[in-house]
Amino acid sequence: MTSQKLPWMIEKVIVPPIKCQGIKTKLVKFILSNTSWSGKGRWVEPFLGSGVVLFNLQPERALVNDINPHIINLYRMIYEGSLSPEEVGRYLTAEGKRLLSKGEEHYYFIRERFNKTGDPLDFIFLNRSCFNGVMRFNSKGQFNVPFCRKLDRFRPAYVTKIVNQVLKIKKMVCNKDWEFRNEDWRKCLEGLSKDDFVYLDPPYVGRHADYYQRWSEREALELARIIKSLPCGFALSMWKQNKYRINEHLEYYLDGLVVKSFMHFYHVGSSENLRNSIEEVLLIKPGCETAPFELLKSSKAAQLALALG
Repeated sequence: MTSQKLPWMIEKVIVPPIKCQGIKTKLVKFILSNTSWSGKGRWVEPFLGSGVVLFNLQPERALVNDINPHIINLYRMIYEGSLSPEEVGRYLTAEGKRLLSKGEEHYYFIRERFNKTGDPLDFIFLNRSCFNGVMRFNSKGQFNVPFCRKLDRFRPAYVTKIVNQVLKIKKMVCNKDWEFRNEDWRKCLEGLSKDDFVYLDPPYVGRHADYYQRWSEREALELARIIKSLPCGFALSMWKQNKYRINEHLEYYLDGLVVKSFMHFYHVGSSENLRNSIEEVLLIKPGCETAPFELLKSSKAAQLALALG
């Protein structure tokens, strides 16, 4: 069966139950309307994150991966039917009442429990009641974001909202051929066919907004090298500039790709300089874009050749 083709014009964005830095809720229309794909192969995401692009495209076949095991575990359980929206509702209602009566110490109790067990329900609780929607883990893989200080966080209407988000995912995955992986991103890019399409949303170089493990310049360079040799189409999201600085990574490593820009405001971030207007770009393999477009060109590309030596 052929998947949804691109470009795809979304009327109403489906919001996932998980939030994280760099979430593409405001950009998903821009992403799916500016890329071209036949829909014959698999939709591939080596950096799934919140899953908002996947859930709005709803392809018939998909291979998705993330280095964060808790994200993959949660979505895999919903996909397999081992975690129901009703269970999520009962859990958040009960733990929300305990939070209201016991205070923020209950948040830290849940956080400590989650860091021992990795329970997906605790993961949802922490993600939706932590400070400013930040998803951050320390070097030991432990969630370490403080409480948002809203004791009535899980009001009935808010619980219903989260439950409905889980329900939408449960309904959309019925009869879908989706594979969820928790491994190195490189493995996700092996053995692809010309009919596949890869969407990449790696941690942003220079933004210090990682949510599970550090992303190095070396890995960013390797990613740029690998995607240019892929047999299939691809599109990569990256930041271009904000009022503080310009992302030189684009000029050094990603020249020759089609570039399309979008301005928006980041509300999720641990500090003020991560919550501001920013120009995002979608870098697309030539031939996989919708018109109009321009190519990203730079004299600094010569320095990449020297770096690869």
